[in-house]
Amino acid sequence: MLPIAMLLGAILHNYIGYVKFLAPWLIFAMLCITFCKVKAKEFRITSLSWGLLSVQILGSLLVYFAILPFSHDIAIATFICVFCPTATAAPVITGMLGGSVPRLATYSIVSNITVAILAPIFFTLMGSDSSMGFVEATTTISLKVVPLILLPLVLAFMAQAFAPKVHRFVAEKQSVSFYLWAVSLIITVGNAVSYMIQHHEHVWSMVIMALLSLVVCCAQFVIGRIIGRRCGDKIAGAQGLGQKNTVLAIWMAFTFFNPITSVGAAAYVAWQNIINSAQLYVKAKRGTI
Repeated sequence: MLPIAMLLGAILHNYIGYVKFLAPWLIFAMLCITFCKVKAKEFRITSLSWGLLSVQILGSLLVYFAILPFSHDIAIATFICVFCPTATAAPVITGMLGGSVPRLATYSIVSNITVAILAPIFFTLMGSDSSMGFVEATTTISLKVVPLILLPLVLAFMAQAFAPKVHRFVAEKQSVSFYLWAVSLIITVGNAVSYMIQHHEHVWSMVIMALLSLVVCCAQFVIGRIIGRRCGDKIAGAQGLGQKNTVLAIWMAFTFFNPITSVGAAAYVAWQNIINSAQLYVKAKRGTI
């Protein structure tokens, strides 16, 4: 499904402009479905969540400042690949690999809330819109990011409290978020391809972004696995840190920075799915990861 979505995005890139306004709404719907998977009483922040979150935040800042002296755009592209929250489909893959779905879904919520809170501050300080003052830029970004990420959580918990049948129905339809993700992928990859074709003069910067996204992708899966092993769930750790919501990442790059920075997240789509495919293959052959 995902390779097909990426291929369709590349083929139909000239027409994506007509439907790109749907991207944030699809992200909103995916998060609503994912958050309904976790009951309020299961929302417990454990040492696994703290460990993964520290790498997500501190690691993203580390790579940003390490690369910044060489290129602001490449630094932003790599930063977003680490800072971006856990993928909405991560609980599904975690369950297929034998990990704890509730622990991963809980971290997904923690990860998304953290991004909603810190993104306006980080993006402003990193120069998402130099024409605005700090307060104005922070407010503008907050109005775009915070509702997109936090409102689905509020709706999920409200549905659980006041419409349990609806909540239960949505919670049982987790596979829908996967297909919404695929549709979102068509749009976001199409946008990225259109930009790359129009700005082919930056080909070497794009290649470097793609290679760095491969490095941080592998590093996050490995580090997440190490943290997860120490906290009793190496699979949830690896997927929580390594599998990113690349649809959201590409959208953030296009919306708040130079669109070329979306190339890193676009490449991350391929890298993480290659790793996930390999893990599922090994799981099927050996019965363990």
